[in-house]
Amino acid sequence: MSSNQLDKKSEAWSALFSEPMSELVKRYTASVFFDKRLWQADIQGSLAHAEMLAAQGIIGASDLADIQRGMAQITSEIEAGTFQWQLDLEDVHLNIEARLTQLVGDAGKRLHTGRSRNDQVATDVRLWLRGETDLIIGLLTDLQRALVEVAERNVEVILPGFTHLQVAQPVSFAHHLLAYVEMFSRDAERFADVRRRTNRLPLGSAALAGTTYPLDRERVAKTLGMEGVCQNSLDGVSDRDFAIEFTAAASLCMVHISRLSEELILWMSQNFGFVKIADRFTTGSSIMPQKKNPDVPELARGKTGRVVGHLMGLITLMKGQPLAYNKDNQEDKEPLFDTVDTLKDTLRIFAEMVGGQVNPATGAKEGGITVNAAAMEAAANKGYATATDLADYLVKKGLPFRDAHETVAHAVKAATSHNCDLSELPLTVLQGFHPSIEKDVYGVLSLRGSLSARNTLGGTAPAQVREQIARHRTRLG
Repeated sequence: MSSNQLDKKSEAWSALFSEPMSELVKRYTASVFFDKRLWQADIQGSLAHAEMLAAQGIIGASDLADIQRGMAQITSEIEAGTFQWQLDLEDVHLNIEARLTQLVGDAGKRLHTGRSRNDQVATDVRLWLRGETDLIIGLLTDLQRALVEVAERNVEVILPGFTHLQVAQPVSFAHHLLAYVEMFSRDAERFADVRRRTNRLPLGSAALAGTTYPLDRERVAKTLGMEGVCQNSLDGVSDRDFAIEFTAAASLCMVHISRLSEELILWMSQNFGFVKIADRFTTGSSIMPQKKNPDVPELARGKTGRVVGHLMGLITLMKGQPLAYNKDNQEDKEPLFDTVDTLKDTLRIFAEMVGGQVNPATGAKEGGITVNAAAMEAAANKGYATATDLADYLVKKGLPFRDAHETVAHAVKAATSHNCDLSELPLTVLQGFHPSIEKDVYGVLSLRGSLSARNTLGGTAPAQVREQIARHRTRLG
């Protein structure tokens, strides 16, 4: 076959083939139009590899200088949008290598010494994901701060706490919001843990068995700020645990966002009326002019299924693969990329929706969520939320809890028949259920009395909530 019959892709990897790849197969197997986002990681890893090759005497100092010069030119071209990405070159790696060789000649061809695309792509994805993980941890911090700010303004606001979506006990609205701060704090911890296992170097594993060249892999790891090297070359090129772990952490984070979304959707509905979401985060109806729909929370709730689906896809992708690298692994990138994009966008918009934004015209911060404290308190008054407090009151008078529980059940039944709250029953009626009940019971049966009584670590008493807010402010900086 003459050289002009060889397509650019086959030149890049072998002269073995006797016919060019079909256009259909070329499109089917190419990844360049989604993996080109790895270009910075690819150049970063290549420069560290080249520096090590020169230090080991595998390539000359002039080759290193040429590679560095060529990569600087490629960086400028990509940033300027003038770099020509070619489908024939299949992926980000061959596109950059081909352009480097075009710019600096043989030095570009020497760059691939001691490595394979197998360990190269594994390194690129890890480098890229490390940076994205850092961004996500930062976005989780922003969302936690936004929730803490809203909580600080609503410590004394009483919300009906629910179990089974039935009014259970009164809680501070701030306390309720801080529950999500705890969830997102755990998410940040999980991502930091995933980052540690992601931040290990596969480069030098080559295709699967290592290489005959005297590489200094630890040097490359140090140059790239990695915490160590993958210790087994087979595992180094074929491991995608870090991508699955990341997507699992992202899925759980999105589940937390979905739970918050569900509550915002309920609270915003006319049946609750607890909050209003700013117009910029809602949409109207094409047919019903009175509607204001909570599209952002609804869409986040829906996108949670998308991210969880990516987790299932990645696990399924890996479950039947023998060692070492297989082309299946090309399918790891699109779900991973989409997971990162979806999570980042969702965290950004929720931080703004919860925390508000600064109006450039007035300089004032406009909240994204307006709290209707009166509606929350009225709802808490409807569901006998202080019934447990009455039971605790009787226990302190000497009744066994089970007997107190039964006594209060009769009191609630009576209040229901009179269509009033427990606190509205006359003292003589309450004493009919147990003679030890005295006038001080009305302080116990008030919503604020119930709130303040739960003054233990982790409880909803305003004093405890303020301590938690202070702790979170110190933790978040």
